[in-house]
Amino acid sequence: MDITVRRRGERHIDGNRPGSTRVSTPVEIIAVVTTIVGLGVGSKILADRLQIPSVLFLILSGIVVGPEGFGLVTPEVFGGPDGALPAIVGLSVAIIVFEGAFSVEIERIQEAPRSTLRLVTIGAAATLLGATVIVHYLVGAPWDVSLLIGSLLVATGPTVITPIMDVVMVRERVASTLEIEGVVNDVTAAILAVVTFEYVVLTRRGVEMIVGEFLLRFGAGIAIGFVIAGLARVALTRLSRSDNGPQNARLIVLVTALIAYGVAEARFQEAGVAAVATAGFVLGNFKIPYRDTIEQFKGDVTLLVNSFVFITLASLLSVGDLQTLGLAGVAAAVLIAAVVRPLAVMACTIGDTVSVRERAFMSAMGPRGIIPASVATLFALQLQPQDPQAATTLVGMVFLVILLTVVFEGGGARHIAQALDVIPKRVLIVGGGRIGRELATRLEDRDEEVVIVEKDPDVAERLRSEGYTVREGDASERNTLQDAGVASAKVLAVATPDDDVNLLVSQLAKNKFGVETVIARVNEPTNADAFEDLDVDTVPSWRSVAWAMDNRIERPAIARWMSEFDQSGDVQEVEVTNTSRTGETVAQFGDDLPDGAHLALISRGGNNHLPHPEQEIQVGDHLTFIGRPDAVQRAVGFCER
Repeated sequence: MDITVRRRGERHIDGNRPGSTRVSTPVEIIAVVTTIVGLGVGSKILADRLQIPSVLFLILSGIVVGPEGFGLVTPEVFGGPDGALPAIVGLSVAIIVFEGAFSVEIERIQEAPRSTLRLVTIGAAATLLGATVIVHYLVGAPWDVSLLIGSLLVATGPTVITPIMDVVMVRERVASTLEIEGVVNDVTAAILAVVTFEYVVLTRRGVEMIVGEFLLRFGAGIAIGFVIAGLARVALTRLSRSDNGPQNARLIVLVTALIAYGVAEARFQEAGVAAVATAGFVLGNFKIPYRDTIEQFKGDVTLLVNSFVFITLASLLSVGDLQTLGLAGVAAAVLIAAVVRPLAVMACTIGDTVSVRERAFMSAMGPRGIIPASVATLFALQLQPQDPQAATTLVGMVFLVILLTVVFEGGGARHIAQALDVIPKRVLIVGGGRIGRELATRLEDRDEEVVIVEKDPDVAERLRSEGYTVREGDASERNTLQDAGVASAKVLAVATPDDDVNLLVSQLAKNKFGVETVIARVNEPTNADAFEDLDVDTVPSWRSVAWAMDNRIERPAIARWMSEFDQSGDVQEVEVTNTSRTGETVAQFGDDLPDGAHLALISRGGNNHLPHPEQEIQVGDHLTFIGRPDAVQRAVGFCER
């Protein structure tokens, strides 16, 4: 197959002259690689500044520098489809998938709702069926091509989902579900598309071949990935003990991804994607040395290969391919994103722990990424000589859905989350010792979104096994707090036994991130003034113990009740933001309170008052309720709605 550029803006594909692909000069290759790397880094910087996924800028960059733009990047540079391009794209995709799977912690899977399994099975099947039917009837594509497009659109890639979750700090269970779905569905879509292409589109051997071949390649990939990951762990443990341990560890991990992909591909085409995903997940959940340096290294490598794949594949995209589909193609893409995806998510999350608003957000987060882009492009190049119309429909439809979902879902993710009110105000607890753990338990019992930041890996692992959401790292470092979601934190509680650490973290939270409420444990009386100078609320450990003992002596009944109130009662303070309550007297307000909840205290302007029946409630008052936990929660809602 020969691909040559006849004039700028026009591609000519000639399938009758094998071996005629033009050989690029070293200068041309260097210029193209330099351009791609530069655009990739620039896209990442711009995406970070605007807080939207970089894939949008990568695709736009590819179109601009491609044959229909400035003509700087063309398929011929890499030898076209008969040259090195498919192999380069395959290896790049392997690294990207490996990196995404490596980052999925098994604890996050345990924290994810039950709906995650349904999304990667029932949800994937619903997407396949829905997309296939829509493309066939709206676009007019044959059933085999429609099925191929539907197979590719099963993917919701981590290359787009993960950057969104880094920017939009939704609840952990929602983020975990979306990221796990992205990793698994990338593998499913890749294998399913290849099997469909081989046995339905090319050889027309029938749909009945799909299930058996899919399971064979999926299973083979998983088995190979497990074996390669086990060998890599042994190598990391033994070979990384030398003076060049960190460097050896980085190289071993990179080679692991490439070997897993190569071994699986040598036997079963596209089983390599399942193999690298499995190897990445298994190795990422082993205890391995130099994890921090490996994480940083693989992130940098993934940035480069991600840039190469998206820019190169986008350069193959013809605007004419999109225009050929017309309004029918746009309507099909909209239906796939706005109807099929929400129906699949809603059906798979019924009866789970996610709220209706969170389910709506998940429905709006189905952006497609690297797998459908790469596989569709390579398939289209193979289809072009024998069926140009099918090739145009395939690549046009897939890229139309990618562009639509990336622009509107990726670019508008934060606005969608804010409109649906699914970004919780987190409580960050620094220090996973006895105090931090007890505080987290109490807050989570009140349905607060709590994240513990812990430096000790062993302590962090133990906390995860107990069901807590944990971010491992040094909280005195800015990046650690950012990764933990300090930007959306309403409270940061510093509970380590080291006053110097507590002071440094408090200062960082107040001055750099502007956290409204910072509460710090103070262990030495002489250090209290330093915290107060930062406007940090302090809890002196010695005084807290004295107060507790005094309550046991002087107020034993209330002390016992307070120690047991998690089960039998609750105390909550809330600010009145509901303007409809303005002007109501305490007596009127009390008539609407649920049975079992009582107004115990009114705080206004820094002064506390016992409620008087004729006292009027004002917006901005802080009301303290006491009573049964469920009744207190409903009372809090009266003040906020």
